[in-house]
Amino acid sequence: MKQTKNKIKLSVIVPVLNEGTNLRMLLPILNGVIHVAHEVLIVHDIPNDDSIPVVKTMQRDYPRLRLVHNRLGRGVINAIKSGANNAMGDYALIIAADDFGSIFAINDMVSLMDDGCDLVNGTRYAYGGKNITGSLTSKLLSIIANKLFYTLSGSALTDPTLGVKIFKHSKFNEINLESKPVGWAVSFEFAIKAQLAGWKLGEVPLISLNRIYGGKSSFKLGSWLAEYTKWFLWGLTRLPHLKMKKKVSLRIPFNIKQK
Repeated sequence: MKQTKNKIKLSVIVPVLNEGTNLRMLLPILNGVIHVAHEVLIVHDIPNDDSIPVVKTMQRDYPRLRLVHNRLGRGVINAIKSGANNAMGDYALIIAADDFGSIFAINDMVSLMDDGCDLVNGTRYAYGGKNITGSLTSKLLSIIANKLFYTLSGSALTDPTLGVKIFKHSKFNEINLESKPVGWAVSFEFAIKAQLAGWKLGEVPLISLNRIYGGKSSFKLGSWLAEYTKWFLWGLTRLPHLKMKKKVSLRIPFNIKQK
């Protein structure tokens, strides 16, 4: 992104699978919005991903834009691991290539990290956050699952399944991520295990606005429901003992109106 001699503070990890159309929009917005010295890692699974030529073309203008070939196995979980292994920033941010609304929460998430958080989670379901796009089925399942989990488990986070997360790069290997490469289930696992590890947490409400420019959602009801249910039950047997619900730092972005 913008060239600077400053140490990289933030590594933005973007897992992709043929997201060339979305990257043409995402990358300039990231460059214009993020205030700190940062790099962007586009992590792809396959060598003929249509994201690759787009990134190579844009690297002329964004010298801190890098391609990372995920060789650990397909899926978001392995893309995140590959991105973290190659990241140079103090903080690492996970974001989807098609989610343009979440970008406007990034600076507030970084601010909470600067205040001492180990992990900051975006939330669509509290403090004025919204989930605008997506199929009716996926939205309803997401709302119900997150609300139930928050109520029953004592989770400190109101939207643990959301993939938009920023964390201290140096602490990443403290968490053993082991979910199956099904959708973004790893984000749910990450949120649960960070709480069990005693990490200091933060939340930032955001407006999730995705899949408006190109590509198809990877949502598959059967396989996704099975994997998310596994982590729902796993967390439900462990988190209630922590009683952490109030131990979360909060920051509200400029574009969010609280109800």
